[in-house]
Parts: sequence; C-alpha cells; structure tokens
Amino acid sequence: MHDDHVLIEQRLRRMLARIHRSVYSQRVPLDVAAWPVAGEPVPVAQALAAPYAPVRVGDSWGPPWSTTWFRVTGAAPADWTGRPVEALVDIGFDVNRTGFHAEGLVYGADGSPVKGLNPSTQWVRVPDDQPVELYIEAAANPLILSPDNLFWPTLLGDRDTAGSQPLYRLECAELAIFEPEVWELFHDLEVLGDLEAELDLADPRRWQLLRAIDRALDRLDAQAIGATATSAREELGDVLAVPARASAHRISAVGHAHIDSAWLWPMRETIRKVARTCANVTELMESHAELVYAMSSAQQLAWLKEHRPEVFARVADRVKAGQFVPVGGMWVESDTNMPGGEALARQFAYGKRFFLDEFGVETEEVWLPDSFGYTAALPQLIALSGSRWFLTQKISWNQTNKFPHHTFWWEGLDGTRVFTHFPPVDTYNSKLSGAELAYAVRNFADKGGASGSLVPFGYGDGGGGPTREMLARARRLSDLDGSPRVVIERPADFFARAEAEYPDAPVWSGELYLEFHRGTYTSQAKTKQGNRRCEHLLREAELWCATAAVRLGTAYPYEQLDRIWKLVLLQQFHDILPGSSIHWVHREAVANYAAAAAQLETLITYATSALAGDGTTTLVFNAAPHARGGVPPLGAWPRSDRPPSTTITPQDGGYVLDNGIVRVTIDRHGLLTSVIEGDREVLAGVGNLLQLHPDTPNEFDAWDIDAFYRHVAIDLNGKVTAADDGVRVTHRLGASTITQLITLENGVVVFDTDIDWHEREKLLKAGFDLDVTADRAAFEIQFGHVYRPTHANTSWDAAKFETCAHRFVHIGEPGYGVAVVNDSTYGHDVTRRPRAGGGVSTVVRLSLLRAPRSPDPETDQSHHHLRYALVPGADILDAAREGYRANLPEREVFGGEPVEPLVQVDNDGVIVESVKLADDRSGDIVVRLFEALGAHTTAAVRLGFPASTVHTVDLLERRVAGVAETGGVVRLELRPFQIVTLRALRAG
Repeated sequence: MHDDHVLIEQRLRRMLARIHRSVYSQRVPLDVAAWPVAGEPVPVAQALAAPYAPVRVGDSWGPPWSTTWFRVTGAAPADWTGRPVEALVDIGFDVNRTGFHAEGLVYGADGSPVKGLNPSTQWVRVPDDQPVELYIEAAANPLILSPDNLFWPTLLGDRDTAGSQPLYRLECAELAIFEPEVWELFHDLEVLGDLEAELDLADPRRWQLLRAIDRALDRLDAQAIGATATSAREELGDVLAVPARASAHRISAVGHAHIDSAWLWPMRETIRKVARTCANVTELMESHAELVYAMSSAQQLAWLKEHRPEVFARVADRVKAGQFVPVGGMWVESDTNMPGGEALARQFAYGKRFFLDEFGVETEEVWLPDSFGYTAALPQLIALSGSRWFLTQKISWNQTNKFPHHTFWWEGLDGTRVFTHFPPVDTYNSKLSGAELAYAVRNFADKGGASGSLVPFGYGDGGGGPTREMLARARRLSDLDGSPRVVIERPADFFARAEAEYPDAPVWSGELYLEFHRGTYTSQAKTKQGNRRCEHLLREAELWCATAAVRLGTAYPYEQLDRIWKLVLLQQFHDILPGSSIHWVHREAVANYAAAAAQLETLITYATSALAGDGTTTLVFNAAPHARGGVPPLGAWPRSDRPPSTTITPQDGGYVLDNGIVRVTIDRHGLLTSVIEGDREVLAGVGNLLQLHPDTPNEFDAWDIDAFYRHVAIDLNGKVTAADDGVRVTHRLGASTITQLITLENGVVVFDTDIDWHEREKLLKAGFDLDVTADRAAFEIQFGHVYRPTHANTSWDAAKFETCAHRFVHIGEPGYGVAVVNDSTYGHDVTRRPRAGGGVSTVVRLSLLRAPRSPDPETDQSHHHLRYALVPGADILDAAREGYRANLPEREVFGGEPVEPLVQVDNDGVIVESVKLADDRSGDIVVRLFEALGAHTTAAVRLGFPASTVHTVDLLERRVAGVAETGGVVRLELRPFQIVTLRALRAG
C-alpha cells in the first residue's frame, strides 16, 4: 500500500509538469523593440513617442534601477480566430522571486494601463483577430536578496553604487493559444494531489483521491494532452463533488498583496509596484466576479490617484462594486513601537479620512500583518478612530514563545479591548495551497470556541496580488471533503461572524511584543532621530501657529502642515523608521526629514515672532506640557529664574560637578563613580559606561539583535578634560571617536554626545548601574508607559532582553526612583545585577548605535549627535516632564508682552499632547490630552479663549459627546491612560 501511494504521487508530479507545458498549444513570435530610459522613469506619452530599436529574445537589458520600454507587435494566424489568445512575455523572470526583481506594466497602444507583468503573471489576453501592439514599462530592480533568501552586504541598494551592467535578458515574446480545458485539468489534479498529501494514510478519503488521480492519468495521452484532458477530468468529477464535512474549518480567503512602501527598493519604485498590482487586480476582477481584494495604506492609493489616475478610477469602480475593499485605516502600515503618540493618532486620522473622502468607506479593520510588534496604546487608538477589529500575522515569527491565541480580545494600556485575529496560516502571502490550508487548520489555537480563520492570499511586494490560479484553487476548495471550506469574502464579514461566534474569546492584556527584530529599535539612527525631531517640531508648529491664529488672526498653514505630516507618517512605514531598508531609502529619508525640519523651523519662527511682538524683553516659549524655569506650559513668559551654576573641581585625575542639587564624580576615564542627590547615592556601580558588543545576528542584520551579543563586551575608557560648563570625555575606538560633554542642568545629569562612527557589526551601549531595587521598569510608550520585567523568571520575561522606549525609562522602589531620558534613542535593556554585599542593583542601558551591513552596508557610517540624561530622585511624573524637556528645548524670542496659553490644565499628570486648529478648516480649536500616570483622576481644562461649545471628538475630530463648560473651564474625569480629544468652537 505504501509503495502504491508513493508511485501515484510521483506519477502525478511528472504529469503535472507535462500538463502545465501544454496549457499553451501553439506559439508564434512577437516582434520586439526597446527604448532604454536615461535616468528616472518618464511619463507614458514620452515613452510612446520615443525612438525604439529592434531587439531579440536573448538580448540583455536593464542596468540596476533603470527602466526599459519594450514595444511588442504581431498578429495571430488567421486559423486562430475564435480561440483564446494570449501574449506571453518573459523579461527575465525567476519564478521563485515574485515581487523582488524585474517587473513590468503593460500599456495599450493608446497609453492606457492594461495589467502588470511579473514572474507569476507573464500573460496578457489579446484579441484573436486584430494586430497586437503593446508597450511594457520594465523596471530593472536588482535582486537584493540572495537566491536562498538571505541578506548579504551588497552595493546594489543605491543607484549611485549599483553599477551599470545589465541585469536581465529578454527570454520570451510570443503569441499563444490558451487551452482552458488543459488549464482546468491541471488545477483539478493539483488541488486533489495537494489534498491527498495532507490526509492520513489511514483515511479512506486519501485512497479515494489517489485512485481517482490514477484513473485520470490513465485516460490522459501524454502526446495529446489537449485532446484527452476532458476525458481525464471526467474521472475526477465524483471526488471533486464530495462536500466538506459538517465540522470542517472555514477559511475566509481575502485577496491581498502586501506591498512594502519602501524596503529593498525606493519609494519611487513602490509607486510603480502599486500601479502594476492594482492594474492586475482590477483586470482579474473583470473575469472573476468572486474576487474580493483588500488593500491598506491610504498613501499607496493616494500615489495611485496622482500617478496612475486611470487605474485609480478602475479601483474606485471596484470599491463601489464591493470587490476592492479598503482596509487598515492608517496612512501606511506603520511601525507601532517608535512613532510618537500624536503621530500614531494621525496615522488613523489621515488614513481613515482618505478612505472616507475618496470612497465613502468607513474602514473598521486595522490591517497590520507585518509590523514588528504592537504597542499597548494601539487598542485605544483603534477604538478612538472608529475601528473595531485588528489583524496581524507577525507575532507568529516569535523566536521563543508561541503566542497562545489566534482569535482573542486584545486589552490595551487603558483597558480598551479590540477583537483581534492572527491568521493561523502564518503568512500574509498565501497561494491557497493544500499544504498552507491544512497547516492553518492544524495550527489554529482556538478550536472549539471558534470555527474559522482568515487567510490573506496573493503575491506581495509587486508580485501582482491574487492570480487566476489561486482563484481556481479556491473554487475547488469551497466545499470539498477532506479540506477546510474556502470562502472568498470581505474581511468585515469574517470579523463580524467571528466576533458573534466567539464573544467570550480569551483576553491578552498589554503589548504584543515581537520576540524578533529587536535591532529595529536602533538601526539607522539618523532616520530615527529625524522622526523624533520632526514629531516634536510639528507639535511646536501647530501649537504656536494655532495660538497666533487665535490671538492675532494670522493664517494657519494648513497645506504646509498637512504635507509635512503626510511625509512624516509615510516614513514611519515599518521598513523605513525601523531602519531595515536599502541605502537609497534611508538617504532619501534623512534628506526628507532635514527639509521638513527646516520648513517647520520657519513656521515656528514666524509664529513665535508674531506672538512676541515688538520689544526687547526676552520671552521664553515653552512648548512642553509642564512649567519650567518659571515659564508656563504652552505659552511664553520672561524667565523668572536661572538654573544654579555648576562648580567643576579636579579630583584624582577626574572631576567633581556640583550645583547644590546633585553632585557627580567623574573618574579619569570618564566614568561616573558617584551621583549624590540630596543625601542619597544613586549609583551602585559606575554610570555612563560605554560598551561595545559584537553584533552579528544569525539571520536578519538590520532587523535583529540576538541575545548572545551579551557574551562579549568591551568597556570603553576615555580621557577627560574640563570644559567651561562641564567635563568633556573623549573615547577613541578603531576609526571612531566619541566625544561627550557632561553637564548639570538643575537636578539632571546631561550627556551631550558626538559620535564619528565607522565601526562595522558592532553595537554601542551606554549604561547606568543604579542603586535601586526593582523587579520591573517603566518604559514610556505612546500616551503612557508600560512595565516590563527586569528579571528573566520565565521564557516570556527572558525574551524581552531588548525593548523599545520613547523619551524615558524609569525604575523605582518605594520612596525613590531614577529616570534615564533621551532625545532620539529607542532601544533599551534593563537588568538586575547582584551586589557584593548582598541584594541587587538595576542596570539601565541605552542602545546608541549599531552597524549592520545588510540591506544597507553603510548603515550609520557618519557623524551623529544625540543627548541623554540621568534624572536622580525622579518619580514617573518627573520622568515624563524631563522626557518632554529633552525633546522640546525652550525658544528665546525678543518681544513685548507674555503669551498666554490657549489651554491650561490644573493637573500635571494630565498631559496636553497637541493643540491645533481643526482639520476641516472651520477654525475650531482641537486639544488632545491624556492621563499619563496610570491613575483615575480629574482635571480642569481652562480655555484661554471664549468658546461657544466644546465637544469630545474622535481621532477624525468627529463629535462623540458634548462636554460641560463653565466659565471657560472643562472638567474631566479620566481613567488611567485615557486619551481625550476636545474640540472647541470659538464664540463670536
């Protein structure tokens, strides 16, 4: 019996290859001419009018990142009339590399887009009785991944270093007759063969399938497959007609094409990938009414509208028909660990508003299959955006612990719960193969409570999305014994049914930490620094421009702020901000951030100067949410006090800094050996210890930090000199130089750091051994903080050996705490260290720089400037206050009268995150605030302008409820970490 099944399976594999070759029965060559484009892509009209030169099959084309236009012409023989005819064009595809190299967009002779070409879709249906004239815009994108899907250092990731040798060769340009019956036979056999391979040998159904396959192959003449295909199919009809078992798992199949907005290609190429894929999908929908396709990322559809309006119009028509389904609700599929709170809120505001404005669609599914972990702030933001459900797949990549659920309620930082699904198929690029679907059923963790799961199917990253082959599989698997039932449907239909079926699904509380890709908190420091800086500049620009508009009647720069926000949101995409793209992407990102920052500085300067007015008084503009130096938050005031001066005293080759609040001893190597605040020693060991670790992760260079990096550490020793306002420490290592200026600012120890970085595959950390015993540490995230363990009691704890924080990390014991704040660092580790005399201390370390070599071999090989600080004696509120202070420096402007804040809050634990004018340009003032300490509390919000009405609104600034306002004061009750957005209509 064993030999029988093996022989039949071997026979099937061999015959499937023959059948596949017979899908096209006759072929005639097409004439091909080419026009190589010099430089960047050109408009279609220019390409149609270009001078083409003849080329032949076998000719090379395409230097890296170039474009070549091919013109293919010909005609079908007269005796083909009435037969389905297709143009077959292979521009050098590797069928195993779909989405990662050469691609093309086919245009008709009139310049209208037809469909995309890629390794999985090399055909174009053409008329059988008319001349053929097609134009192909072919992109010679280099293959950055190695043939075994590994990342190795390569110079192909930037057009300036990629070279000029052609990458591809024209392999095929033909007209051929498509044989539908042969094609159908292929899929009958493929589906049944895949199914039987997944069934147990003891299952009678498997043997039923094997015998039917054997009989069908007996009826097939290998020399006349087209003539005998129908006869062979007849042997399979009965087994294909056996319905699925009543208990069969239900697969909700959703067409999809995960397209990274930038990754192993620049954004300009993503724009073309989106056009190719959307052209493919809408073309396929014309012949397959059952296809439902979900697409996220409003930015990508905005690109399509701008660059390929004809394809966008086709998309809009299919949205109306219910086949093309906008999902995701965000501007891009962003990273969710590192974007700031306001930026993450704007991801939803901009994304959902685009879908509403363009299609009239209120997206309810948040679609993030591929981001690298998910912040605990996300459930509340999902709910506040008017969304209901969340989907991801990436947590299946965990290295250590298998996540225990596939369908569950996710409870966020503030207690908000959102119904969540992880597709157990463990891919967002399914082909709907039998092996994938069988795995999804076996892997599904919520059997008994739930009876179905979702499978996104389609080739991603320019692979063109779903194919007619996938739809053929889905059709056969819709109700087939031995298989899960496959139903192509909208994501909302799946979620609504799943939620109704499983209302008491288990609850997961807190962040969804990905036990993988921990290096993304640190890679490409300039990209991360640009994001952090622009986020805070946007806060300032909106605040001061709104204040000037209300106080002075100046014009609010809606268009400019809108444009900058969209750029910042775009670059928070999950392969840009995390630092996992090619050099070209990050070179552009850094330049974009610099340009945005310059524009924002101009807006801020204009607004603050206008508000300050004429005069010679030095006014301090404080955009932070807390008072400092006698200056109120969100306003401007003459400085009422000065920070205490610091004495610098030599001691044992080092120095002592003392300003009467904190006393810091720095040894001759630049290490802090003592930090005394009040009468308390803060350090248990040394502070500001710079350590260099080897950083050679097993698999994904830019993405990963593997735990074994800790096995080797080199402690850096520097040289110290006195400076005017502190102590300068210089470290030299290899070709790199680190220079730090250590100063005291009130009770804070500041490390102003310049690094000329030329290390390779190294990780630079800065650590503080603190005399605080804590089994957990607080890490700032969006709109609050989460606690993570400092120990490794369980495998879940141990896996969090590198984690993300925003502006601060805080550790505390009853009565005392310490914070470490930063202006651009995200990666941290916090551990416990045994002390010689007993007990443990807590070591907080920041990850300052990495040096991975792939996919960008020049990662961070440049000069960097960053700041971090130690805050002794800090509680959580102090940590939050100093975190904002580090990122929102005061601005001094000469002027006259002080500037009263537009908004004041009587509770320092309730933080104002943004003040702006409403997006609808009504002139209403919008204020977003949140409870920051994790406590139930009340707050009085005083408005510094007459308001006729005040409403609570969602993230899209739509009314949720009215708020009582008395004498310009709004009184709020807030739960821990609750976000509230107020919209005030000015009186008069």
